[in-house]
Amino acid sequence: MSQMNRRRALQLLAALGTTGIAAGCGTDAENEPTSETSASPIKIGLIAPRSGGFKAIGDEITNGFQLFLDLNDKRLGGHPVELLTADEGESVKSGKAAVDELLKRGVLALTGVANSTVMFGIRDTVEQARVPLVGSNASPTSLQSVVYIWRTSYVLDEAGRALGRYLRTKLASSARLAIIVPENASSQDVVRGFRQEFGESDPRIKDPITWTASHTNPPKNAYAADIRAALSRNPTAVFCFYAGPPAVEFIKQLRDANFTGDIYAPGFLTEGTVLTSVKATEALGIKTALNYSADLNNAANRRFAAAYRKKHNAAPSTYAMASYDAAQVLDQAIRLAGAEPTPQQVNLALGKIGQIDSPRGMWQFNQPRTPQQKWYLREVQLDGQVLSNVVINELATLG
Repeated sequence: MSQMNRRRALQLLAALGTTGIAAGCGTDAENEPTSETSASPIKIGLIAPRSGGFKAIGDEITNGFQLFLDLNDKRLGGHPVELLTADEGESVKSGKAAVDELLKRGVLALTGVANSTVMFGIRDTVEQARVPLVGSNASPTSLQSVVYIWRTSYVLDEAGRALGRYLRTKLASSARLAIIVPENASSQDVVRGFRQEFGESDPRIKDPITWTASHTNPPKNAYAADIRAALSRNPTAVFCFYAGPPAVEFIKQLRDANFTGDIYAPGFLTEGTVLTSVKATEALGIKTALNYSADLNNAANRRFAAAYRKKHNAAPSTYAMASYDAAQVLDQAIRLAGAEPTPQQVNLALGKIGQIDSPRGMWQFNQPRTPQQKWYLREVQLDGQVLSNVVINELATLG
């Protein structure tokens, strides 16, 4: 039977639910995977912000996914890829519009999504469409019981848990920790994880949490009054949670308030373009917990980080790494799904993937469709004249 005729026969039999029987009756030659030169093209939809406060993260998400394609002949699972992009924007409305646009264009799978609020907002659309979304950043703790949404990044409470476990034994018994975070759902996830691991009733975190306004592009001195209120209690250290432009402003305003104690945070505080936007005197010594650092010494990261630096003249971030891994898991799932993959077949195949040889180190999906992975303690240090997040310890394996 010719390859084209066999493919058509399988499509017809699949409609009758007999694909497995037909495959079982074929010869060994017929059951071999389709060669990569004849594999049919597929469309993948990437959702990422193109403007606003999340643009820098959106750029990293796009860069990471595109880099995997560059290194793999623009193919996933042997199929030539047409990568379609849509602007996530900063709201649920714009995020839904991006998803709707890509679904109308017949994508095999979706990826990206920077904002947790958008991830909540598009959940039902994705589940009803039965098209897998391999999210590469936004990952709220309360996104439960999903079938078609997978995440290659983290779950937000894990960054808090990793630091809470570490600081519980690290901080002196006389220490006082100020918790300063923006008032939003993501911060609540992080703080809950931190307090659970540190100890809810521990006197070192007895001071009230300082909740600041939640901004994507904060104005100058947006946090100054809240920082002064938190520092009036004379803390010896600060735990905070900011990313992107808010992280830049928070670090500057905290130092402007003459705080010289230790600063601890989930790694987003010093990730991506943040360290190019602050002074060394402001950032040196900040310690963060994250699932990745560009200096990790493993073969997968050496290849990834070198290729990323060559193309973009910058160190890769966790946002780029998780998007690169989203492409990697789609590559494996699409290959497993067969010669003419459907979104439903790709989704089933995602559940069959084992360990991923990632730049972050080996990881695998757990039952909630998120990574079981290592978390690292990093410190901002000078690498020559450049500020860098340097791994100084492994914290925990979570997920």
